[in-house]
Amino acid sequence: MLLIYTQKITPRTTYAFKHICKRILGVEVGFTSVIEELIAHKGPKLSYGKQPMGNELFVQAQGLLTEQGVESIDITVKRWEDTVCFFPVSEKSALPFDIFSAAFYLMSRYEEYLPHVKDERGRYPVSESLGYKEKFLQQPVIDIWAYKFKKVLLEHFPHLRFASKTMDIHPVIKSVEPYAFEQKGFFRSLIGYLSDLLRFRLLQVTRRTQVLLGIRRDPNNTFKWLINKAKRSKKPMTFFFLLGEAATFKESINTHRQKFKLLIKYVNDYKEVGLLFSMGSLGAYAMLKKEKEQLEEITNRTLLSSMGSHYLVNLPDFYRNLVELEIKKDFTMVYKDLIGFRAGTCTPFLFYDLDYEIKTPLIVHPLAGTTLGFADKSDMEINKTLEAMLTSVKKVNGTFSLVFSNTDFAAGTNRIWKKIISEKMLQE
Repeated sequence: MLLIYTQKITPRTTYAFKHICKRILGVEVGFTSVIEELIAHKGPKLSYGKQPMGNELFVQAQGLLTEQGVESIDITVKRWEDTVCFFPVSEKSALPFDIFSAAFYLMSRYEEYLPHVKDERGRYPVSESLGYKEKFLQQPVIDIWAYKFKKVLLEHFPHLRFASKTMDIHPVIKSVEPYAFEQKGFFRSLIGYLSDLLRFRLLQVTRRTQVLLGIRRDPNNTFKWLINKAKRSKKPMTFFFLLGEAATFKESINTHRQKFKLLIKYVNDYKEVGLLFSMGSLGAYAMLKKEKEQLEEITNRTLLSSMGSHYLVNLPDFYRNLVELEIKKDFTMVYKDLIGFRAGTCTPFLFYDLDYEIKTPLIVHPLAGTTLGFADKSDMEINKTLEAMLTSVKKVNGTFSLVFSNTDFAAGTNRIWKKIISEKMLQE
Protein backbone atom coordinates (compact mmCIF):
# COMPACT_ATOMS: atom_id res chain seq x y z
CA MET A 1 0.00 0.00 0.00
CA LEU A 2 1.12 3.55 -0.78
CA LEU A 3 0.42 5.97 2.07
CA ILE A 4 -0.50 9.54 1.08
CA TYR A 5 0.01 12.30 3.61
CA THR A 6 -1.85 15.56 3.12
CA GLN A 7 -2.76 18.21 5.66
CA LYS A 8 -6.41 18.07 4.67
CA ILE A 9 -8.03 14.94 3.25
CA THR A 10 -10.78 16.08 0.90
CA PRO A 11 -13.17 14.13 -1.36
CA ARG A 12 -11.36 15.66 -4.33
CA THR A 13 -7.99 14.39 -3.10
CA THR A 14 -9.11 10.80 -2.53
CA TYR A 15 -10.99 10.83 -5.86
CA ALA A 16 -8.00 11.94 -7.94
CA PHE A 17 -5.42 9.75 -6.18
CA LYS A 18 -7.60 6.64 -6.32
CA HIS A 19 -8.24 7.03 -10.04
CA ILE A 20 -4.56 7.43 -10.89
CA CYS A 21 -3.13 4.99 -8.35
CA LYS A 22 -5.79 2.29 -8.08
CA ARG A 23 -7.85 2.39 -11.27
CA ILE A 24 -4.98 3.07 -13.68
CA LEU A 25 -1.85 1.73 -11.95
CA GLY A 26 -3.40 -0.95 -9.77
CA VAL A 27 -1.76 0.06 -6.49
CA GLU A 28 -3.70 0.43 -3.23
CA VAL A 29 -3.51 3.76 -1.43
CA GLY A 30 -4.24 4.98 2.07
CA PHE A 31 -4.54 8.52 3.38
CA THR A 32 -3.51 10.28 6.56
CA SER A 33 -3.36 13.83 7.84
CA VAL A 34 -1.39 12.85 10.96
CA ILE A 35 2.33 13.55 10.55
CA GLU A 36 3.25 10.88 13.11
CA GLU A 37 1.56 8.22 10.98
CA LEU A 38 3.59 9.33 7.96
CA ILE A 39 6.82 9.11 9.94
CA ALA A 40 5.94 5.72 11.46
CA HIS A 41 4.86 4.13 8.18
CA LYS A 42 7.57 1.70 7.01
CA GLY A 43 6.23 1.11 3.51
CA PRO A 44 6.01 3.36 0.44
CA LYS A 45 4.77 6.85 1.28
CA LEU A 46 4.63 10.37 -0.05
CA SER A 47 3.41 13.78 1.00
CA TYR A 48 1.12 15.95 -1.08
CA GLY A 49 0.88 19.63 -0.20
CA LYS A 50 2.57 22.99 -0.47
CA GLN A 51 5.85 22.03 1.23
CA PRO A 52 7.65 18.72 1.96
CA MET A 53 7.65 17.47 5.55
CA GLY A 54 11.21 16.18 5.35
CA ASN A 55 13.12 13.99 2.91
CA GLU A 56 10.11 11.91 1.85
CA LEU A 57 8.85 11.62 -1.72
CA PHE A 58 7.01 14.88 -2.25
CA VAL A 59 4.46 15.93 -4.86
CA GLN A 60 3.55 19.59 -4.70
CA ALA A 61 -0.14 20.52 -4.77
CA GLN A 62 -1.48 23.30 -6.97
CA GLY A 63 -4.44 23.81 -4.62
CA LEU A 64 -7.49 22.76 -6.65
CA LEU A 65 -8.09 19.64 -4.55
CA THR A 66 -8.56 21.59 -1.32
CA GLU A 67 -11.00 24.09 -2.82
CA GLN A 68 -14.77 23.85 -3.06
CA GLY A 69 -17.17 24.96 -5.75
CA VAL A 70 -16.31 26.12 -9.25
CA GLU A 71 -14.58 29.28 -10.35
CA SER A 72 -12.73 30.36 -13.47
CA ILE A 73 -9.12 29.15 -13.56
CA ASP A 74 -6.34 30.54 -15.73
CA ILE A 75 -4.71 27.45 -17.28
CA THR A 76 -1.48 27.35 -19.26
CA VAL A 77 -0.76 24.06 -21.01
CA LYS A 78 2.92 23.15 -21.43
CA ARG A 79 4.85 20.37 -23.14
CA TRP A 80 5.98 17.49 -20.95
CA GLU A 81 8.20 15.04 -22.81
CA ASP A 82 5.87 13.16 -25.21
CA THR A 83 2.67 14.80 -23.94
CA VAL A 84 1.32 17.99 -22.36
CA CYS A 85 0.21 18.98 -18.87
CA PHE A 86 -0.87 21.98 -16.82
CA PHE A 87 -0.68 23.23 -13.22
CA PRO A 88 3.16 23.44 -13.08
CA VAL A 89 4.83 23.29 -9.66
CA SER A 90 8.30 23.99 -8.25
CA GLU A 91 11.44 21.90 -8.59
CA LYS A 92 10.98 20.59 -5.04
CA SER A 93 8.24 18.32 -6.39
CA ALA A 94 9.00 14.83 -7.73
CA LEU A 95 6.74 15.71 -10.67
CA PRO A 96 6.93 18.99 -12.61
CA PHE A 97 3.11 19.24 -12.68
CA ASP A 98 0.34 18.56 -10.20
CA ILE A 99 -1.14 15.68 -12.19
CA PHE A 100 -3.75 15.02 -9.51
CA SER A 101 -5.30 18.49 -9.75
CA ALA A 102 -5.06 18.35 -13.55
CA ALA A 103 -6.71 14.91 -13.63
CA PHE A 104 -9.49 16.14 -11.34
CA TYR A 105 -10.09 19.16 -13.56
CA LEU A 106 -10.57 16.96 -16.63
CA MET A 107 -12.48 14.03 -15.08
CA SER A 108 -14.91 16.13 -13.06
CA ARG A 109 -15.60 18.07 -16.28
CA TYR A 110 -14.89 21.23 -14.29
CA GLU A 111 -14.91 23.31 -17.46
CA GLU A 112 -18.44 22.14 -18.31
CA TYR A 113 -19.74 23.77 -15.10
CA LEU A 114 -18.28 27.13 -16.14
CA PRO A 115 -20.37 29.55 -18.25
CA HIS A 116 -20.41 28.53 -21.92
CA VAL A 117 -22.60 28.75 -25.02
CA LYS A 118 -24.33 25.42 -25.74
CA ASP A 119 -24.88 24.06 -29.23
CA GLU A 120 -28.28 23.61 -30.92
CA ARG A 121 -28.96 20.40 -28.94
CA GLY A 122 -27.94 21.91 -25.60
CA ARG A 123 -24.59 20.11 -25.54
CA TYR A 124 -21.24 21.38 -24.31
CA PRO A 125 -19.40 22.24 -27.56
CA VAL A 126 -16.03 20.64 -28.19
CA SER A 127 -14.67 24.03 -29.31
CA GLU A 128 -14.96 25.22 -25.68
CA SER A 129 -12.87 22.38 -24.27
CA LEU A 130 -9.27 22.71 -23.13
CA GLY A 131 -8.35 19.47 -24.92
CA TYR A 132 -9.56 20.82 -28.25
CA LYS A 133 -7.95 24.23 -27.84
CA GLU A 134 -4.60 22.74 -26.83
CA LYS A 135 -4.79 19.79 -29.26
CA PHE A 136 -4.47 16.91 -26.78
CA LEU A 137 -7.94 15.36 -27.17
CA GLN A 138 -6.63 12.26 -28.94
CA GLN A 139 -4.24 11.45 -26.09
CA PRO A 140 -5.44 9.80 -22.85
CA VAL A 141 -3.33 12.33 -20.99
CA ILE A 142 -4.36 11.32 -17.46
CA ASP A 143 -3.27 7.72 -18.08
CA ILE A 144 0.01 8.93 -19.62
CA TRP A 145 0.65 11.10 -16.55
CA ALA A 146 -0.12 8.12 -14.31
CA TYR A 147 2.59 6.03 -15.97
CA LYS A 148 5.09 8.85 -15.57
CA PHE A 149 4.15 8.84 -11.88
CA LYS A 150 4.64 5.05 -11.80
CA LYS A 151 8.20 5.52 -13.04
CA VAL A 152 8.90 7.94 -10.18
CA LEU A 153 7.36 5.55 -7.65
CA LEU A 154 9.52 2.65 -8.83
CA GLU A 155 12.65 4.80 -8.62
CA HIS A 156 11.91 5.45 -4.93
CA PHE A 157 10.14 2.19 -4.04
CA PRO A 158 11.44 -0.56 -6.35
CA HIS A 159 9.51 -3.25 -4.43
CA LEU A 160 6.13 -1.52 -4.76
CA ARG A 161 3.61 -3.92 -6.33
CA PHE A 162 1.31 -2.95 -9.18
CA ALA A 163 -1.62 -5.12 -10.26
CA SER A 164 -1.33 -6.75 -13.67
CA LYS A 165 -3.47 -5.04 -16.30
CA THR A 166 -3.99 -5.25 -20.05
CA MET A 167 -5.85 -3.16 -22.61
CA ASP A 168 -9.59 -3.72 -22.97
CA ILE A 169 -11.56 -3.17 -26.17
CA HIS A 170 -15.28 -2.52 -25.78
CA PRO A 171 -17.18 -1.62 -28.97
CA VAL A 172 -20.55 0.10 -28.60
CA ILE A 173 -23.46 -0.16 -31.05
CA LYS A 174 -25.97 2.68 -31.02
CA SER A 175 -29.27 1.50 -32.53
CA VAL A 176 -31.42 4.58 -33.05
CA GLU A 177 -32.90 3.31 -36.32
CA PRO A 178 -32.89 -0.51 -36.19
CA TYR A 179 -35.08 -0.69 -39.29
CA ALA A 180 -35.07 1.44 -42.44
CA PHE A 181 -38.45 0.25 -43.70
CA GLU A 182 -39.88 -2.39 -41.38
CA GLN A 183 -41.89 -1.70 -38.22
CA LYS A 184 -42.73 1.83 -39.34
CA GLY A 185 -46.48 1.36 -39.47
CA PHE A 186 -48.86 2.35 -42.28
CA PHE A 187 -48.65 6.13 -41.82
CA ARG A 188 -44.83 6.35 -41.62
CA SER A 189 -44.45 3.97 -44.57
CA LEU A 190 -46.87 6.07 -46.64
CA ILE A 191 -44.93 9.23 -45.85
CA GLY A 192 -41.73 7.39 -46.83
CA TYR A 193 -43.17 6.35 -50.19
CA LEU A 194 -44.41 9.87 -50.93
CA SER A 195 -41.06 11.40 -49.97
CA ASP A 196 -39.16 8.98 -52.24
CA LEU A 197 -41.53 9.53 -55.16
CA LEU A 198 -41.35 13.31 -54.88
CA ARG A 199 -37.56 13.10 -55.00
CA PHE A 200 -37.63 10.52 -57.82
CA ARG A 201 -35.81 7.93 -55.68
CA LEU A 202 -37.28 4.99 -57.54
CA LEU A 203 -34.64 2.52 -56.37
CA GLN A 204 -35.55 3.38 -52.77
CA VAL A 205 -39.23 2.77 -53.57
CA THR A 206 -38.33 -0.67 -54.97
CA ARG A 207 -36.22 -1.56 -51.93
CA ARG A 208 -38.91 -0.43 -49.50
CA THR A 209 -41.49 -2.54 -51.33
CA GLN A 210 -39.24 -5.62 -51.39
CA VAL A 211 -38.56 -5.33 -47.65
CA LEU A 212 -42.23 -4.85 -46.77
CA LEU A 213 -43.16 -7.88 -48.92
CA GLY A 214 -40.52 -9.99 -47.15
CA ILE A 215 -38.46 -10.50 -50.33
CA ARG A 216 -35.44 -8.59 -49.02
CA ARG A 217 -33.84 -8.07 -45.60
CA ASP A 218 -34.18 -4.61 -44.12
CA PRO A 219 -30.79 -2.90 -44.76
CA ASN A 220 -30.57 -1.48 -41.22
CA ASN A 221 -31.16 -4.86 -39.58
CA THR A 222 -27.47 -5.73 -39.26
CA PHE A 223 -27.80 -7.30 -35.82
CA LYS A 224 -27.46 -10.94 -36.89
CA TRP A 225 -24.17 -10.15 -38.64
CA LEU A 226 -22.92 -8.23 -35.60
CA ILE A 227 -23.93 -10.96 -33.15
CA ASN A 228 -22.23 -13.63 -35.28
CA LYS A 229 -19.03 -11.58 -35.17
CA ALA A 230 -19.39 -10.92 -31.43
CA LYS A 231 -20.00 -14.59 -30.60
CA ARG A 232 -16.51 -15.41 -31.87
CA SER A 233 -14.94 -12.90 -29.49
CA LYS A 234 -14.69 -12.74 -25.71
CA LYS A 235 -14.57 -8.95 -25.79
CA PRO A 236 -17.54 -7.09 -24.29
CA MET A 237 -19.97 -5.33 -26.58
CA THR A 238 -22.96 -3.18 -25.64
CA PHE A 239 -25.98 -2.43 -27.85
CA PHE A 240 -28.09 0.62 -27.04
CA PHE A 241 -31.75 0.74 -28.08
CA LEU A 242 -34.10 3.71 -28.02
CA LEU A 243 -37.56 3.13 -26.52
CA GLY A 244 -38.72 6.72 -26.14
CA GLU A 245 -39.68 9.22 -28.80
CA ALA A 246 -37.05 9.57 -31.54
CA ALA A 247 -35.63 13.01 -32.25
CA THR A 248 -36.60 12.85 -35.94
CA PHE A 249 -39.58 11.44 -37.84
CA LYS A 250 -37.27 9.34 -40.04
CA GLU A 251 -35.83 7.48 -37.04
CA SER A 252 -39.11 6.85 -35.23
CA ILE A 253 -40.71 3.39 -35.11
CA ASN A 254 -43.40 1.78 -33.02
CA THR A 255 -41.33 0.38 -30.17
CA HIS A 256 -44.31 -1.51 -28.78
CA ARG A 257 -44.37 -3.90 -31.74
CA GLN A 258 -43.54 -7.50 -30.89
CA LYS A 259 -40.87 -7.85 -33.60
CA PHE A 260 -38.88 -4.94 -32.13
CA LYS A 261 -39.08 -6.48 -28.67
CA LEU A 262 -37.96 -9.86 -30.07
CA LEU A 263 -34.96 -8.13 -31.66
CA ILE A 264 -33.92 -6.72 -28.29
CA LYS A 265 -34.38 -10.13 -26.65
CA TYR A 266 -32.29 -11.77 -29.39
CA VAL A 267 -29.39 -9.32 -28.92
CA ASN A 268 -29.70 -9.60 -25.14
CA ASP A 269 -29.20 -13.37 -25.34
CA TYR A 270 -25.62 -12.82 -26.51
CA LYS A 271 -24.43 -9.34 -25.52
CA GLU A 272 -25.36 -6.60 -23.07
CA VAL A 273 -28.29 -4.38 -24.00
CA GLY A 274 -28.26 -0.81 -22.72
CA LEU A 275 -30.83 1.96 -22.92
CA LEU A 276 -30.52 4.99 -25.15
CA PHE A 277 -32.55 7.55 -23.22
CA SER A 278 -34.72 9.72 -25.47
CA MET A 279 -34.12 13.44 -25.88
CA GLY A 280 -37.37 14.26 -24.10
CA SER A 281 -36.47 12.19 -21.04
CA LEU A 282 -33.02 13.63 -20.34
CA GLY A 283 -34.28 16.40 -18.09
CA ALA A 284 -37.22 14.49 -16.62
CA TYR A 285 -36.61 11.87 -13.94
CA ALA A 286 -40.08 10.33 -14.28
CA MET A 287 -39.58 9.73 -18.02
CA LEU A 288 -36.10 8.28 -17.44
CA LYS A 289 -37.56 5.87 -14.91
CA LYS A 290 -40.40 4.88 -17.24
CA GLU A 291 -38.05 4.12 -20.15
CA LYS A 292 -35.76 2.15 -17.83
CA GLU A 293 -38.67 0.04 -16.59
CA GLN A 294 -39.82 -0.58 -20.17
CA LEU A 295 -36.47 -2.01 -21.20
CA GLU A 296 -36.16 -4.10 -18.04
CA GLU A 297 -39.58 -5.57 -18.75
CA ILE A 298 -38.45 -6.59 -22.26
CA THR A 299 -35.07 -8.04 -21.24
CA ASN A 300 -36.17 -9.34 -17.85
CA ARG A 301 -32.84 -8.04 -16.51
CA THR A 302 -31.72 -5.05 -14.45
CA LEU A 303 -30.52 -2.20 -16.65
CA LEU A 304 -26.82 -1.56 -16.09
CA SER A 305 -25.74 0.75 -18.92
CA SER A 306 -27.16 3.96 -20.40
CA MET A 307 -26.46 6.54 -23.06
CA GLY A 308 -28.06 9.93 -23.55
CA SER A 309 -29.67 10.76 -26.88
CA HIS A 310 -27.42 12.81 -29.18
CA TYR A 311 -24.65 12.47 -26.56
CA LEU A 312 -26.21 15.15 -24.38
CA VAL A 313 -24.75 15.26 -20.87
CA ASN A 314 -26.32 18.11 -18.94
CA LEU A 315 -24.09 18.15 -15.87
CA PRO A 316 -24.78 17.42 -13.13
CA ASP A 317 -28.53 16.77 -13.46
CA PHE A 318 -28.46 13.90 -15.96
CA TYR A 319 -25.83 11.95 -14.03
CA ARG A 320 -27.59 12.62 -10.72
CA ASN A 321 -30.74 11.07 -12.17
CA LEU A 322 -28.76 8.02 -13.30
CA VAL A 323 -27.38 7.62 -9.78
CA GLU A 324 -30.92 7.85 -8.39
CA LEU A 325 -32.03 5.18 -10.88
CA GLU A 326 -29.13 2.96 -9.73
CA ILE A 327 -27.68 2.67 -13.23
CA LYS A 328 -24.11 1.42 -12.97
CA LYS A 329 -22.44 2.71 -16.18
CA ASP A 330 -22.98 5.56 -18.62
CA PHE A 331 -21.59 5.77 -22.16
CA THR A 332 -22.38 9.39 -23.07
CA MET A 333 -18.98 10.96 -22.33
CA VAL A 334 -17.90 11.66 -25.91
CA TYR A 335 -18.06 14.39 -28.52
CA LYS A 336 -20.44 13.50 -31.35
CA ASP A 337 -18.46 14.86 -34.30
CA LEU A 338 -14.86 14.86 -33.06
CA ILE A 339 -12.74 11.94 -31.94
CA GLY A 340 -10.87 12.12 -28.66
CA PHE A 341 -11.12 11.49 -24.94
CA ARG A 342 -13.54 14.11 -23.62
CA ALA A 343 -12.51 13.58 -19.98
CA GLY A 344 -8.81 13.04 -20.70
CA THR A 345 -8.71 9.38 -19.66
CA CYS A 346 -9.24 6.00 -21.30
CA THR A 347 -9.92 4.30 -17.95
CA PRO A 348 -13.52 4.12 -16.64
CA PHE A 349 -13.97 6.59 -13.77
CA LEU A 350 -16.55 7.60 -11.18
CA PHE A 351 -18.77 10.64 -11.65
CA TYR A 352 -17.80 13.40 -9.22
CA ASP A 353 -20.61 15.84 -8.39
CA LEU A 354 -18.96 19.24 -8.12
CA ASP A 355 -22.06 20.91 -6.66
CA TYR A 356 -22.26 18.48 -3.74
CA GLU A 357 -18.51 17.68 -3.62
CA ILE A 358 -19.08 13.93 -3.52
CA LYS A 359 -17.87 10.92 -5.45
CA THR A 360 -20.82 8.90 -6.76
CA PRO A 361 -21.07 5.18 -7.65
CA LEU A 362 -21.87 5.93 -11.33
CA ILE A 363 -19.08 4.68 -13.60
CA VAL A 364 -18.47 6.94 -16.59
CA HIS A 365 -17.20 4.84 -19.49
CA PRO A 366 -14.83 6.95 -21.62
CA LEU A 367 -15.23 6.73 -25.39
CA ALA A 368 -12.63 7.45 -28.06
CA GLY A 369 -15.23 8.83 -30.45
CA THR A 370 -18.06 7.94 -32.78
CA THR A 371 -17.99 6.92 -36.44
CA LEU A 372 -19.54 10.34 -37.16
CA GLY A 373 -16.22 11.83 -36.08
CA PHE A 374 -14.60 10.24 -39.13
CA ALA A 375 -17.18 11.49 -41.64
CA ASP A 376 -14.74 13.69 -43.56
CA LYS A 377 -11.83 11.21 -43.53
CA SER A 378 -10.67 8.74 -46.17
CA ASP A 379 -10.32 5.02 -45.38
CA MET A 380 -6.56 5.49 -45.09
CA GLU A 381 -6.98 8.39 -42.65
CA ILE A 382 -9.52 6.42 -40.60
CA ASN A 383 -7.13 3.47 -40.28
CA LYS A 384 -4.17 5.70 -39.44
CA THR A 385 -6.05 7.63 -36.75
CA LEU A 386 -7.51 4.51 -35.16
CA GLU A 387 -4.13 2.77 -35.12
CA ALA A 388 -2.55 5.76 -33.38
CA MET A 389 -5.30 5.90 -30.74
CA LEU A 390 -5.26 2.13 -30.19
CA THR A 391 -1.49 2.27 -29.71
CA SER A 392 -1.76 5.10 -27.18
CA VAL A 393 -4.42 3.21 -25.21
CA LYS A 394 -2.42 -0.04 -25.32
CA LYS A 395 0.64 1.73 -23.87
CA VAL A 396 -1.34 2.63 -20.75
CA ASN A 397 -3.44 -0.57 -20.59
CA GLY A 398 -6.65 1.43 -20.87
CA THR A 399 -10.04 0.78 -22.45
CA PHE A 400 -10.70 1.57 -26.09
CA SER A 401 -14.33 2.10 -27.07
CA LEU A 402 -15.73 3.44 -30.31
CA VAL A 403 -19.42 4.13 -30.92
CA PHE A 404 -20.76 2.53 -34.09
CA SER A 405 -24.30 2.69 -35.47
CA ASN A 406 -26.08 -0.41 -36.70
CA THR A 407 -26.48 1.50 -39.98
CA ASP A 408 -22.66 1.62 -40.39
CA PHE A 409 -22.83 -2.05 -41.41
CA ALA A 410 -25.80 -1.82 -43.77
CA ALA A 411 -25.50 -2.97 -47.39
CA GLY A 412 -24.35 -0.17 -49.65
CA THR A 413 -22.51 1.74 -46.91
CA ASN A 414 -18.76 2.17 -46.59
CA ARG A 415 -17.30 -1.29 -45.86
CA ILE A 416 -14.50 0.21 -43.75
CA TRP A 417 -16.51 -0.18 -40.54
CA LYS A 418 -17.19 -3.87 -41.15
CA LYS A 419 -13.47 -4.38 -41.60
CA ILE A 420 -12.53 -2.35 -38.51
CA ILE A 421 -14.97 -4.03 -36.15
CA SER A 422 -13.95 -7.46 -37.45
CA GLU A 423 -10.17 -6.97 -37.53
CA LYS A 424 -9.47 -4.37 -34.84
CA MET A 425 -12.32 -4.47 -32.31
CA LEU A 426 -13.38 -8.11 -32.01
CA GLN A 427 -10.20 -10.06 -32.68
CA GLU A 428 -8.74 -11.96 -29.75
